[in-house]
Amino acid sequence: MHTCKSYEQRDLDLIWHPCSQMKDYETLPPIIVDHAKGVWLYDIHGKKYLDIVSSWWANLFGHCNKEINEAIKEQLDRLEHVIFANFSHKPAIELAEVLKEITPAKIRKFHFNDNGSASVECALKMCFQFYQQGSHPEKKRFMCLTGGYHGETIGALSVGSMDLYAKLYQPMMMDNIHIEAPDCYRCPYGKTRETCQCECFVHAEKAFAAHAEETAAMIVEPLLQGSAGMRIYPPLYLKKLRRLCDRYDVKLIFDEIATGFGRTGTMFACEQADVSPDILCLSKGLTGGYLPMSVTCVSEEIYDAFYADYGEGRAFLHSHTYAGNPLGCAAALAVQKIFREQPILQTAQENADWLTKEMQHAIGSHPHVGEIRHLGLIHAVQLVKAPAVKEPFDAKKRIGYAIYKKALSYGLVLRPLGDVLYFNPPLNITRKELSMAIEIMQKAMTDVLGQ
Repeated sequence: MHTCKSYEQRDLDLIWHPCSQMKDYETLPPIIVDHAKGVWLYDIHGKKYLDIVSSWWANLFGHCNKEINEAIKEQLDRLEHVIFANFSHKPAIELAEVLKEITPAKIRKFHFNDNGSASVECALKMCFQFYQQGSHPEKKRFMCLTGGYHGETIGALSVGSMDLYAKLYQPMMMDNIHIEAPDCYRCPYGKTRETCQCECFVHAEKAFAAHAEETAAMIVEPLLQGSAGMRIYPPLYLKKLRRLCDRYDVKLIFDEIATGFGRTGTMFACEQADVSPDILCLSKGLTGGYLPMSVTCVSEEIYDAFYADYGEGRAFLHSHTYAGNPLGCAAALAVQKIFREQPILQTAQENADWLTKEMQHAIGSHPHVGEIRHLGLIHAVQLVKAPAVKEPFDAKKRIGYAIYKKALSYGLVLRPLGDVLYFNPPLNITRKELSMAIEIMQKAMTDVLGQ
């Protein structure tokens, strides 16, 4: 039936890919992956690609990891899925116990969902309902940072500030308060992220003074705003934010969907600020990138506010069919077992320090590299037209996308965020593989930008 058409064409005949302008696929058809192992993807034509972005930051220990594979296979023969309302199973219980041990101090209860956006939606609804059924029903709005990204369902979009994703849908969205976020590369105060006192926090202070009485919660991506261009900001900002939320009785939500599970050098980014949120959203690396699953982790205070006789109408009626899926829980337990039994975080940090030096040496002096910023193994290259004045390229030129395409032709999977190119590899990547990635990226940059 399909013998006359390639898999690429069969794909384009029917599939609408995420986060894509499908017309781009006329010149860059989808890569049909046949199999994968470690950091490598292999397409149906035998070409291999180094997955330096961990398949959208999710793949934690490489593709087809032996330990995770075995855990899922073992679980598959026992229980594949069961409704999670009034039923449970050992993997979910054991995972909740593990999460209680590794999450910040305030976190005590765990609500299972099936994707990152759902985890954020859940967190927002919890905070809204917390105040609606309490003594402050006037608290109906949310605060967030400009440049923030928290998912693409309507609630999650409403607490994001990326016009690329949200502007068109504005009439459908909640009216929230958007606070100017830290921009350490183009700091308006002339400070550096290593030495500043977060002078930019004045914007948060002004917003809280004006709007805290009507605000249920503040949501942030701790230390790293991913979709905004891998913006990295100091831990001090989180410390100040925690104090501000406590002062004004505003719940604090940390979205660690992208930053969780070792990505930033610690299990969770907020550990670097020694700060605990009221709600913690987890996904992506939770299952090692294997299966869709998320957890909304909450404080005892929030959980207790919903605990009552059914007739009081305080139950949290939010559910997903695949919540608490046993296969996902088995994968997540295997991930935590690897963290316990192997020196993953230590080795990753050693490799991160080495990677910083190697990238600086290879491309740091390139005439269009404005900054190489890093947090754990995450390294982001800020490309600019004129580094001395931090002048950006014309967005219409799509410089980042051009380098992405060129790198693909050489067998490297980058993922441009505008004109920011980044590495966010599996935590167990080798230095040899990192060196290959640097070499290919350097070559692609030279082809597009010149020496």
